[in-house]
Amino acid sequence: MKEKVYKILAINPGSTSTKLSVFENKKEIMQEVIRHDKNLINKFNIITEQKDMRKEYIYKFLKNNKCEITTIDAVVGRGGMIKPIESGTYEINESMIKDLNNSKASLHASSLGGLIASEIGKEHGIPSFIVDPVVVDELEPYSRLTGIPEISKESIFHALNAKSVAQKLAEEIGIKYEDLRLIVVHLGGGISVGAHRYGRVIDVNDGLQGDGPFTPERCGGVTLVPIIKMCFSGKYTQKEMEGFVTKNGGMFAYIGTNSLIEAEKMIMSGNKKASLVVESMAYQVCKEIGSMHVTLEGKVDAIILTGGLAYSDRFVGLIKDKVKFIAPVKVYPGENEMEALAQGALRVLKKEQKCKVYK
Repeated sequence: MKEKVYKILAINPGSTSTKLSVFENKKEIMQEVIRHDKNLINKFNIITEQKDMRKEYIYKFLKNNKCEITTIDAVVGRGGMIKPIESGTYEINESMIKDLNNSKASLHASSLGGLIASEIGKEHGIPSFIVDPVVVDELEPYSRLTGIPEISKESIFHALNAKSVAQKLAEEIGIKYEDLRLIVVHLGGGISVGAHRYGRVIDVNDGLQGDGPFTPERCGGVTLVPIIKMCFSGKYTQKEMEGFVTKNGGMFAYIGTNSLIEAEKMIMSGNKKASLVVESMAYQVCKEIGSMHVTLEGKVDAIILTGGLAYSDRFVGLIKDKVKFIAPVKVYPGENEMEALAQGALRVLKKEQKCKVYK
C-alpha cells in the first residue's frame, strides 16, 4: 500500500529572520530564509506586532514557489513563551493563543510561530501545531532556586534544536538519547547550554533573560547592583533596559554588529576590540559548559555545538580548545529546527504520536 504523503508548512521566526520550509513527509521540497532589516524590526514596539508583516512574506514565499495553500495538510510553527510544558507536539488552541499574546511572550520572536501558524490554519481549515517550544521544562527542583524567593529560575532555551541534534547524535552512534549524558550548546543570537541526562534537560541557562554567556545581541549574567543603579538612574526606560538583555546587548553593544561574520572581518582587519569581544564570548560559553559538566557529575558522553555560530571555525576552535578534555566535541552547524518541526507534526498526522493538549 502506497504511503500517504502529507504536505507540511513549517514556520520558524527568529529575531531578524523568518525561516520557511515545505515538507512532503520527511522530504523538504522548498525552503527560504527571509532576512528582516534590523531597523525595520526595531520600528515595532513589541515583537507580536510583526505578525502581519511576517505572514505576508509567508504567502509570497508560497506564491513564488507555486505552492497552493490548498495543498497544505498542516502548518507548524516554532513554539513561543507560553507556560512551561513537557516536550512534544501540541495543537494550537485558544488557551495557547492567549498566552502567546501576553507581555512575556512578546519578548521572543518564537512566539510569532504559533500565532502565524494558527491564523493560517484557521484561514484555510487545516490543523496548526507547535513542537518543543523554548519553554520545555524538565529542570530538577534544586536548579530553580536563585537566592531570591520571589524569583525562580525558568527553563527558556533552544529546546527544538537541542533535542533534535541530541537525537541525531544518538542515532549516529547507535545509543538511545535516553541512555546518554550530553552537554548541548546552541550558538546563535541567543546562546543556551543544557545538561541532558538520560533524555531530560535537567539544567540549562535561561537563554533569553540575561543568564549564562553574553551573546551576539544579548547580555549574559551581569553583576546586579550596577544594573539596579542603572534602572534607577533616570537615564533609561524599562524598554531600554530590557533591550540590553534581549536584543541590544552583548557583542552588538560593544562593536555595533550582531553578526559574527562581520565581527570576524573586523578581526581580520586588525580590530583588537572585536577580537577581545569574540574571545570573551567564547570564553563565557566554555565556563557554562564547565558548569554543566559538574551538573552531570563529571560523566559526559559528548558535547554538541550547534546553531548558526557553529559555522565559524574560529569561534568553534576557541571553544573546543578549552573543553575537549571533558568529552568528545561534535559539531552540527546551523539548526535542525525545520526538520524537527515538520517531523513533530508528521508523527501526529500519521498517528504515530498522540498530540498533546495545552492547558
